[in-house]
Amino acid sequence: MNDRKLTIRNKTFEWGKRTYLMGVLNVTPDSFSDGGDFNTIESALAQSENMVKSGVDIIDIGGQSTRPGAAEISLAEELDRVIPVVNMLRQKADIFGSVPISVDTTRAQVAKAAVDAGADIVNDISGATFDSEMLSTVAQLQVPIILMHIRGTPQTMQKLTDYQDLMGEIGDFLQSRIAAAVAAGIDKSQIIIDPGIGFAKTYSQSLEILQQLPKFRVLDCPILVGVSRKSFIGQILQQPEAKQRIWGTAAACTGAIANLADILRVHDVREMHDVCLVADAIFRNQS
Repeated sequence: MNDRKLTIRNKTFEWGKRTYLMGVLNVTPDSFSDGGDFNTIESALAQSENMVKSGVDIIDIGGQSTRPGAAEISLAEELDRVIPVVNMLRQKADIFGSVPISVDTTRAQVAKAAVDAGADIVNDISGATFDSEMLSTVAQLQVPIILMHIRGTPQTMQKLTDYQDLMGEIGDFLQSRIAAAVAAGIDKSQIIIDPGIGFAKTYSQSLEILQQLPKFRVLDCPILVGVSRKSFIGQILQQPEAKQRIWGTAAACTGAIANLADILRVHDVREMHDVCLVADAIFRNQS
């Protein structure tokens, strides 16, 4: 990558040096593996503190579930879920003052309100295709954006898994979204890409993405991978309970690190922090 560093809230991310962990904080009642666990201020705060103690690099706050079939909530509901949590974390500067906060949203108004409240990154699972104002809003906010590949919406995506050339089509989509972001005024160094494992992807396609991950290097952006607790792991383990997929997640994260993913988006930060330390020592020669 042209610029191997990105500084967010006084934290410098040196791409390629080590794997960074984005901890998932779903302030939702219906997310696939932890819906309802952290949708009060108290439980969200406790989980955030746990993640910081466990070595998290970014906290990703989402108020809209994106699991397959998830119902879309109103703008007002999403704001009510997300903004108080961002505010609360930023008020506790002694614990969270230097921790970058990401907002997991496809709505420009939520992105703006969250950044105004103290968030630092926008994580858009639609690659900024659901809201035509997203890219111009992020350009004005001057924050990094994560652009993910998806087809359809969470309601329809599992019916849209027929690809002629899986890696080529994902790459073309991401390349077009990078170009659109740059055209909107977002600096290329502020763009992170995510191939969207499990989003309009079958079990075998999710494995292919992990196996072929280095192909996305040509796009010259840091790569985020989200495998945590996902259904393809459950299928391999024959484990229907998402929270029982930690070891399978660890193996998938190791595979992603071996193929030089830059950021892993995970639920189980303490365990995956250990995974990253060992896998980085092996695959990045960082002891």
